[in-house]
Amino acid sequence: MWHKVSPIAFRIPYIKNWGSSWFADKKTYASYISADNTIREVLKKELNWIPTGDIKISRKEENITIDIFTTKASLVLGKDNENLTKIENLLSKKVAWKVSINVKEIKKPELNAKVVAFSITNQIEKRTPYKKAIKQAIAKTMEKWAKWIKVKVWWRLNGAEIARVETFKEWSIPTLTIRSDIDYVSSRAETVYWTIWIKVWIYKWDIFK
Repeated sequence: MWHKVSPIAFRIPYIKNWGSSWFADKKTYASYISADNTIREVLKKELNWIPTGDIKISRKEENITIDIFTTKASLVLGKDNENLTKIENLLSKKVAWKVSINVKEIKKPELNAKVVAFSITNQIEKRTPYKKAIKQAIAKTMEKWAKWIKVKVWWRLNGAEIARVETFKEWSIPTLTIRSDIDYVSSRAETVYWTIWIKVWIYKWDIFK
């Protein structure tokens, strides 16, 4: 039987790491997982207009440290860190833990699948033709020396009555090679006529330990 596996989950713990880094016993494990989900949902809602990458969560004693990777650090911080303080206070109330946030800049946003997907989604929602948005994103990624990239888009494209799937790619992705550093994300664009689903794979390089 044929199964689909996330390219990121498939490579844990070989060349990828977990998005949350902490240890818990049986009594606290469920509450930690629930708190992490709450944190990610709040950040997704508060930062939905800012291109962000990975969100890393770690715990130490009574503190939660969150690393947010983004291409627009100034927007996350706000004037005099006003926006950052607001988000930290909101999260502290939600999870009943002391929360501190570190904002880190993404050095090569064209090689980050989440940022590329955000760019494509944003353009499609602004009624840019999906083929133009995807081809521009692929061209920019390949200019930054990515090995391969693949973008899959499906559902009612351009408002068509019948749903269909289209795939755009440069070469092919070695999804079964564990040493291949592949960044992957699934996103969606909320258009006036329907929701369009988007998946992005970016093969950057090989990692040999």
